[in-house]
Amino acid sequence: MASAPAPAIPRSLFALSIFYGGMVCIAGVLGNKQVTLGPLSALGPALGLPPLAIEAGISAFLLLVAVSSAVAELQGAGVATRLVRFGFVPLIVSIALSVLVWALPAAPFMAPDRRAAVQLILVSTWRIWLGGIVAYGISQTLNVTIFGWLKGREGAGLLWLRAGIASIGSQIVDTLLFVTIAFYGEFPIGALLVGQMIVKVILSAVLVPPLIYLFVALGRRLDRG
Repeated sequence: MASAPAPAIPRSLFALSIFYGGMVCIAGVLGNKQVTLGPLSALGPALGLPPLAIEAGISAFLLLVAVSSAVAELQGAGVATRLVRFGFVPLIVSIALSVLVWALPAAPFMAPDRRAAVQLILVSTWRIWLGGIVAYGISQTLNVTIFGWLKGREGAGLLWLRAGIASIGSQIVDTLLFVTIAFYGEFPIGALLVGQMIVKVILSAVLVPPLIYLFVALGRRLDRG
């Protein structure tokens, strides 16, 4: 008896999944740099906080939010949830490879300043790694869950509103989890939590809705062949 043909993977899911995996890996690397974002940084002193800054990894993380929501829109929340779960594979493997490369001896002719910089980027504490893994899994799953639930209530319309609400909710949870797990007890984290939440909420509301429209449009074009 001939075996059943393997199910075809929609082109949009294939392309967005590859992109998603890449963003999972690069987010942790980009997160080593803290950045200020012009007028947003000035909100801190106005609220009695230090100038607002945020880790640069938010750029990749917002793309993760947009891609998972776009997959939920195109393929359903169940498929998007599985995408988030599969995302643990490149995330954990990239951490393991970072540890391995950090432990390997550097070539003797490598410039000392470059060697020191690479080692600093590759190494991290177990709390930061744990915080990243936990925050990724819970916040991304929450984003897909909220997005799917709103679609069930509101139907296919109001994509921008569903995208914004789901992204804002997931970013708040992401900040609470990551900052608490990574830094609680090391220094007072109240101001950091508030500042990170303010910036992430603003960026989520402004950037995620148009990104989702872009990814959904691209996905539908790919699926049309």
